[in-house]
Amino acid sequence: MIDNYLLEELVTFAKYKTLAKTSAELNVTQPTVTRGMQKLEDELGVQLFDRQPNRITLTKTGELAAEKARSLLQANQQFITEIKNYAQNQQVLKIASVAPGPQIVLEQNLQKFNANITVEQALLEQNNVEQCLLNHHYSAIITNREIQTELIESRYIGKENLYVNLDQFMYLANQQQITFKKLTGLSFVVLNEIGPWKQVIQDHIPNAKFLYQAEYDSMQELTKYTNFPFFTTNFTIPDEVYNTDDCITIPITNDAATMTFYAAYLKSQRSMIAPLARKLVSVWPRNNNSQ
Repeated sequence: MIDNYLLEELVTFAKYKTLAKTSAELNVTQPTVTRGMQKLEDELGVQLFDRQPNRITLTKTGELAAEKARSLLQANQQFITEIKNYAQNQQVLKIASVAPGPQIVLEQNLQKFNANITVEQALLEQNNVEQCLLNHHYSAIITNREIQTELIESRYIGKENLYVNLDQFMYLANQQQITFKKLTGLSFVVLNEIGPWKQVIQDHIPNAKFLYQAEYDSMQELTKYTNFPFFTTNFTIPDEVYNTDDCITIPITNDAATMTFYAAYLKSQRSMIAPLARKLVSVWPRNNNSQ
């Protein structure tokens, strides 16, 4: 078996082209690199380097060997990362979400799960869900898209409904429910990190302006001291979240204002994650548990 350090020397030389730069990058002496190159050739039984009095280059075979060595090193690192992540997940269930609502439900009910669970605070992009599961970065991911593949499955968890909060003196505030179209042209103050909800409001409210806030504290200040409309869901109580008691909370009736969530996980982890998914369904807001 060829030692990894020999492959690393080969890959580094292919990148930097000289012994001096290779040795400097690897923090070893040039004679050490030279001996390693010769040892690699001896173990493979082929010539990898074209040696001239003042110059050394890779042969065509050497270029191919460097390319294959790079792939082997990457696969080896991937192997190490996946095994470490898997081992960690056996002790701690790491849960991520593509939207903030499921995070709220998880964090409010951690003591009910009878498991050592950590909730990732940063939202995950939907297009990263499958790879993060396959790499064992997370034990499960709450996503707004059902995933069923050879290695991954997902279970329905529940729904989240979008509401708009309007100043009580606005002409729209006397309605029991509202549509996106009726919000045309308004300016909203919105938290930046709201996952797929951002695309929903941008796509469905014509000519609207969205004043995105990166910090939660800034959002609180604006909702407290201005009359800009803002969004919440049935998981959040405006008075408690934004310290405002002069707004009217109105449900939005469009289909796009209801988002369905699933717990996605590796099928190999079903025995560990399925009970957690069932528990999450049981603590999900009751008025959302019908599919």
